[in-house]
Amino acid sequence: MRKILTLAFLISALGVLVGLVQAVLAQAGQAAARAGDPMIGAGLAIGLAGCGAGIGMGTASAAAIGAIAEKPEMFSKTLIFIVFIEAIAIYGLVISFMILMGA
Repeated sequence: MRKILTLAFLISALGVLVGLVQAVLAQAGQAAARAGDPMIGAGLAIGLAGCGAGIGMGTASAAAIGAIAEKPEMFSKTLIFIVFIEAIAIYGLVISFMILMGA
């Protein structure tokens, strides 16, 4: 759990750093400084959604395997949870496309 929190802190610190650099460049009069914001937003959307889905998939699938080993009739119920977790990654992909297309 400590590694996950450290990774989340580093990602948020990187976001703050990028935001500060963008603010400094925008105040310096460079209009092109804001052109990369949608790219950064789309990258963060798919990256964070993928990381979250991966962490959730690892946790839920380990628990699902344990439940199926004890009660094989639990397979369909555990499969539903896995599908919901994968949907999170797909939502991140859709949001990144929406950001890039300017919606």
